[in-house]
Amino acid sequence: MEKKSYRSSAINYGIYLALGLSAFTIIGYAVSLELLTNFWFYLLILPLTSIAVGVISTAKAKSILGGFISFKDAFSAYFITIAIAMIISSLVSIVIFNFIDPEAATTIQEIVMEKTRTFMENMGAPESEIDKAMEQAANQDNLGVSAQIYNIAKGLIFYAVIGLIVGLIMKKKDPDAA
Repeated sequence: MEKKSYRSSAINYGIYLALGLSAFTIIGYAVSLELLTNFWFYLLILPLTSIAVGVISTAKAKSILGGFISFKDAFSAYFITIAIAMIISSLVSIVIFNFIDPEAATTIQEIVMEKTRTFMENMGAPESEIDKAMEQAANQDNLGVSAQIYNIAKGLIFYAVIGLIVGLIMKKKDPDAA
């Protein structure tokens, strides 16, 4: 019963995180697509928030299990949370940018290309390199279904590695267990 209970808790945390990530996407879509191209958000805030919620989920699982948790259960609590959040929030993006408003995806790609150009110019990149990067960016569909599925897979691998570390840190063997 306790194992099912900690998994239910991890699922709940995954849904909460998914709601938060989806809310950011929906608000960015409704208010300003520029928000969805914020480099620092995707580089720092998003991963740190996801990792924090995963750690909180693991700590809650440990609490549910009486203060003791195996490596497997700690990793599972973390990974369930992250996987649910990534899948749900990616589905929200897929629906918005592929079915509801595909033009928004085009606008986001244009914003990203302009930011890339500006960044490269500020760094003193040669025009030939800038042109090459612009051509490559123009041919990418970062919000397409296949790209989203690929990003989920990459993200799950990244977060699995973090989950292994969290599992190692959080595990605690019950000294009274046989």
